[in-house]
Parts: sequence; C-alpha cells; structure tokens
Amino acid sequence: MAAVSLAVCAGGYTAADVVGLFNKTGPLSEVEVRSTSSEFLAAWESGEIGAAADLTDDKKSTAAALSLFRQELGKGLTIDLRQQKNASVRFSVTVKPSDTDKGFPWTYSSSLRLVRDTHTGEPRVDWSPNIVHPQLAAGDRLTVVRDNASSMKILDREGTELTVQDYPSLASVLPDLAKRYASMLGGEPAGEVRILRKDGRRGSVLHVLTQGKRVELRTTLSSQVQHAAEEAVKKYPESSAVAIDANNGNILAFANNRRDGFNAAFLGKRAPGSTMKIVTSAALLEKGLVDAARPAPCPSTKSYEGATFQNLKMFEIASGTFSDAFIRSCNTTFVSFAEQAGADGLANAAKEVFGLGLEWHSGVATFDGQVPPADGPERAAAMIGQGKVQVNPLNMASVAATAYTGKFRQPLLVAPDLDGRPIATASRSLPPDVADQLRQMMRRTATAGTAVEAMRGLEGDIGAKTGSAEVDKAKISDSWFTGFRDGVAAAATVEAGGHGGDAAGPVVRDILEAGY
Repeated sequence: MAAVSLAVCAGGYTAADVVGLFNKTGPLSEVEVRSTSSEFLAAWESGEIGAAADLTDDKKSTAAALSLFRQELGKGLTIDLRQQKNASVRFSVTVKPSDTDKGFPWTYSSSLRLVRDTHTGEPRVDWSPNIVHPQLAAGDRLTVVRDNASSMKILDREGTELTVQDYPSLASVLPDLAKRYASMLGGEPAGEVRILRKDGRRGSVLHVLTQGKRVELRTTLSSQVQHAAEEAVKKYPESSAVAIDANNGNILAFANNRRDGFNAAFLGKRAPGSTMKIVTSAALLEKGLVDAARPAPCPSTKSYEGATFQNLKMFEIASGTFSDAFIRSCNTTFVSFAEQAGADGLANAAKEVFGLGLEWHSGVATFDGQVPPADGPERAAAMIGQGKVQVNPLNMASVAATAYTGKFRQPLLVAPDLDGRPIATASRSLPPDVADQLRQMMRRTATAGTAVEAMRGLEGDIGAKTGSAEVDKAKISDSWFTGFRDGVAAAATVEAGGHGGDAAGPVVRDILEAGY
C-alpha cells in the first residue's frame, strides 16, 4: 500500500487526492445508518455531548442544542431507535421527571437523517433542531415553565374571581402576588414543557409535568371599580389609574393601558405637576403662610433664584384669594411662597402627613413617592410638582384620600393580617382646619375650577385637582388628575396627554362614577 501511495504522489497528486481515492462514496449502507445513528443516540442519552456532536455535520449547533436540552430537562433520558428506512431513522425520547418533580415521564417521537460527509465519506447525522423535537425550528429550544401564577386564584373583596382575560391589568401583579402568597397558602405551581421561540415567545404546551394546586387569595379590589378602571384607561394610550377607599386605604382598582406593559399605576416615577399643589397647600396652610379666604398674589410670571415660572397661557388674577389661585391652578402663587416654605417644608409635609417616601407594604411592589428637600430653582419647581418630585397614580390617589379624611392610611391590596407585614404610618394627621380648607378648595376646583368639565354632572360629595407636568422637555405635557367622590379617591395620568382635565380627568371621572 505504501508503494502505491508513493507512486501516486510521484505522479503529481496531492495527499488530499490520495485520501479522496479511498473515501467511501455512494448511498449509505444499512449497517452505516444503523451504526452511526445508534452511536449518536447513545451519546445523546448518556450526556456525552461532544461525542454526539462529532457524529453530525454541524458540531457547534449540535453541542449547543443538546446541552440546552440536558440543562432544561435533566439527565433522566432514555432514547430508543424504533424504525430505519433508507437513510432515515425514527426514534422515541423518554424524559423522566427529576426527584423534585411529581410529574410522569414524557415520551415523544422524532427522527433524523444521515448523509455522507463530503470530505471523509463517513456517515454523519444531518443536523437539524427538529431532531431534538419535531416542532423545533432554528433558534428554538425546549424549556420547563413553572408558572407560579397558575397556582393562585385571585378574588375581589366580595369573593368574585378576577381573571387576566377580564381584567388585563392584573397581568402586571399576578406573578408578584403568586410569588409572595401562593406557597404560604399551600399553592403549587404547574410545571409545563414548552418551546421557547427564538424571539422569546413561548409556544404551546408540549407536556404537563405537574397540574399544580390552586389556592385562593382575596384582595381589596372591587370587580365593579376594576371593570370601570380597565375601560376608562382604554380611552388614552400610555395611561394609568388607581382608585382607593379613602376611609381605610384599600385599593379598589388599578389599570394600565401601555404598550410596554409596565405597571405605571404602582411603579411609575413621574412629576405630578399641579396635583402636587394639594400637598403644597397643606404645608403652607399648616405654617399659617396662607389661608383659603385670604388674598394671595397670582401674577402672570414669577422669578425665583434665576428661574422664571409662568401660568398657563400667562393668565393672572388681579385680586383673588388663595382658594381662587388653587382652583385655577396658579403656578406663580405657589412659587411666591417657596422662600417662606423653606428647603424642607414641602418634603416634611409630604412624608409626615401624606406618607410619601415612607416604605409602603401594600402586598405587591410599589414605588411610594419621592419629595426630596430642595434649594434654588428646584425648590420653586417642587412647589408646583416639578423638579425632582416623582410619584405615580397610587401615590396621588392616596394624597386625595388623605386630603378627604385628614389622615394618611397606607394603600393596601392584600390584608396585612394575612402575613403580618408592617404597615407604614404617618407621624401626624392634618389639623382639622387645614383638612377642611383642602376639601373645600378641592370641591371648588371640581365645581368651579379647572376640573369642572371633567367632573360635570357627577353627583355626591366631589373634589378634584388637575395637573400637567413637563417631563424631559417634551412638547406635550403629561396629564394628571386626582379627586374624590363620597369616600372613594382616584388618580390618573396620561403621558403626553396635555392638560389634566383633558385626558386624565375623564379617566378619573369614569372610575368615580362607577362607585362600589
């Protein structure tokens, strides 16, 4: 054989040509197909990923796919060759549950095809993702999903089931509720094998490992108010709203209509604009700097520490009271008192009276407001809900509730006695005369001020405050609105919605009109 090789080389052929002379060609034999496929399946079954990959025409892709399979579905694997026809082989895969799974084994069928390597002539598995499972495409993989949400049945305050199908906004808190309370109440998540698509979407269920166990969790939500909130936010994109019982802090509803699915109702961090003037007014009234019935300046513009502030459309009130300035939302009135309020004046009132910035424990994750001490132009901006003031509809619904009752009651979605968690408490309540003046000014705003159009025709004891906030120099301001009706307080925001009464106002009105 050596002499032949030398003679060929001497004739001008390369070493590669010599190897090619002895490569196997033609159709794969039955023995080649059975032998190679058996070796590949045995290596996959035993977890010898490298050895299995070496028997394919795409080692890198094979190794990645089989490694992910082993990682997701464990090591309890049995593979049996079932049928061979020409260069194709059908086989079955049985995945046994791990020690922590109570599910039963999963068996499915798949197939592979063998080809002859173009360089060596050896039989190789023609790699494709659907070898792992017939429904897999390039970039897909199998994954085990343990859906905690499936172990929780959410009920409203009266025991009515609340589903994501009926109330889409629940999708943003259901995983959080399940994580916190399902196992505590004895729930068990379902275990499912699904396809995880290349784009991150989950495919249909291929196998149920465990059915799980559903438990019930009663919340403070009202199905009636929740329905109204879900419908109300549909009017405007990028909108969020919350309603609470002002007398106990129970959250009656929350809803979001956002492209990103973010729960801005509970977790948003945006400047609230003039709705913050409820808190600012409380701080000024407590200090005796203003009184609802006393005259207060409202020029068209006002400068403070080098920054100039103005009213909407440059309006001014030549001769009016502080209440007049409140119901027309006169920015310059509040900026005029920035120096006297002090760096900590607004921040202290926000935390000590309205509970903003305290650590709330509602039963799910929430952002609980931020009103930091401020100096310079930031102090004046904070007085009108701009600068570094950040809140969300939950915070502002609570502000309206505190103004209505005179006492902060931390918002709750789940009763605290279920898990014994601590509840935030404000260090002091509003003085009765201050609370009374706030309520009267909010009532005037709803019946004769900037909120009159949004609240028109709404019966009962009503009050409101509008707001618009400029965020990141956007051309159109965020729309804010908060108000109360007969013990229910609600707030809403519509990003880039314009004036408070134009977008957020109708959302709040619809929620308050629903009652409970």
